[in-house]
Amino acid sequence: MIVLAIDTAGTGCFAAVYDSTADKILASAGADIGRGHAERLLAFVDQALAESGKVLSAIDRIAVTIGPGSFTGIRVGVAAARGFALALGVPSVGVSILAALAKSAAEKHPGRPVLAAMDAKRDELYCQIFEAGGTPRTEAQIVQLDDARRMFTGFDGVVCGSATRHLTDAPLPDVAEVDAADIGIVARLGAAADPSQGKPSPLYLRGPDVRPQAGFAVARA
Repeated sequence: MIVLAIDTAGTGCFAAVYDSTADKILASAGADIGRGHAERLLAFVDQALAESGKVLSAIDRIAVTIGPGSFTGIRVGVAAARGFALALGVPSVGVSILAALAKSAAEKHPGRPVLAAMDAKRDELYCQIFEAGGTPRTEAQIVQLDDARRMFTGFDGVVCGSATRHLTDAPLPDVAEVDAADIGIVARLGAAADPSQGKPSPLYLRGPDVRPQAGFAVARA
């Protein structure tokens, strides 16, 4: 199976082509662009396809990161994945960033449960615990920093993600140096996912930052 993987959930914008039969990333493209995912994504997809020697019609599945992360970036990636899947008549699947982080950490520390913790800003963390085999032990959640320090004191596994530095006051065990999702891991998780679970949907653990402005009603004539 040939998988096209897309990641726009953070500041990075990445695409990769993966051959699941050979368990090999054929090509990847992308960069940490900050913003402008909608303008750059298709160019990175074209680059990954060209370097892999594959054409778009050869893709059997689309995998996309669904969050948590950038509200706008997630929407761009999910919309693109659904569009590609519809046009090609192939399944699309969602991959959690927390699951991708945990998978990377588990490969470095096999046989250990993993706590994936991302910095959500505002003194909050995105967190989820996975069993040694990758099965989620808890649901993905957003947690206040002080609460997270209490919750994960004495955790019996490996900690990974951009928020590990915020948890150093707790007696944590091993820390895996994994701060960002790897597009290759996203592709592999996407190949293993069950497409019967439905189309990918954004994993929003917090609402959008934009709020309607009040006090600007237009006076009637």
